[in-house]
Amino acid sequence: MTTTLRPTFSGHETFQCRHLWLKKGYDYVLQGNPFNAEDAVVELGVGKNMVSAIRHWMRAFDLLGDGDELTEFAHWLFSDTGKDPYLEDDASLWLLHYNLVHKGYATSYNLIFNELRKERIEFNKDSFIKFIQNKFDTVISVNSLGTDFEVFLKLYVGTESSKDNEDVVAGILTDLRMVRTIHRDKQQTLYHIETNEKEELPEEVLLFALLNDAEIGLSVSLDSLERDYNSIGSIFAINRTGLVQKIESLCNRYDFLVYKDDAGIRELQFKGKPDAYQILNDYYAY
Repeated sequence: MTTTLRPTFSGHETFQCRHLWLKKGYDYVLQGNPFNAEDAVVELGVGKNMVSAIRHWMRAFDLLGDGDELTEFAHWLFSDTGKDPYLEDDASLWLLHYNLVHKGYATSYNLIFNELRKERIEFNKDSFIKFIQNKFDTVISVNSLGTDFEVFLKLYVGTESSKDNEDVVAGILTDLRMVRTIHRDKQQTLYHIETNEKEELPEEVLLFALLNDAEIGLSVSLDSLERDYNSIGSIFAINRTGLVQKIESLCNRYDFLVYKDDAGIRELQFKGKPDAYQILNDYYAY
């Protein structure tokens, strides 16, 4: 499955998502406030460009629908009775990463994890720009693409130094350690997304992603889970060993799951599909 959304490489106003922006934006929208309100700057306590950026990130993380309505996920995570409104559990960050890539509203993230990292083991801003230019027929501003990549780095890697002190902070998703920096020499810095077992990824997040994927029926092959576009293997950069380990563990815990490995056929089967959020509720209850 490939994303069909119109390519979007802007909207963040050069700002990565701050740690409290999503909760702040959720509370603001919950009170019935529109982002184009004259007093949005005062109510949100940020500059005008940051108001637009908050809206962008809420859409990118699937907290807002097309009409700026709050999603089920937004209420589940950020309400007063939400499971983790201040993002204290890394599982919440994994879920946000999943939404960011899977939804594809912010095009770069969908393409980087589904395609670019598989085509180029190591990449940088220049190779990212060339990749996007080769992929789309329409002319896309090089400056916009370069800025979008820099925001991607802020989100997943963080910044070591900046004239803007507010930007000298870890990105909201840096704790996931998904993107590694490689210094070839003083002049060249490359980035790498390692495909490994992802031992730190909670099994429940993986199961939520499986149950949430409308493309998955009552059975799905291991190859599809590992390699397909927007599959859990592609989104989480998890290898086959890690997938099998987590799937087998989940099958031991949930009787609606069966993993078949015989006659050269490896597939995950569902006897039924419970509510995906109930799986997460069980995880956050501990």
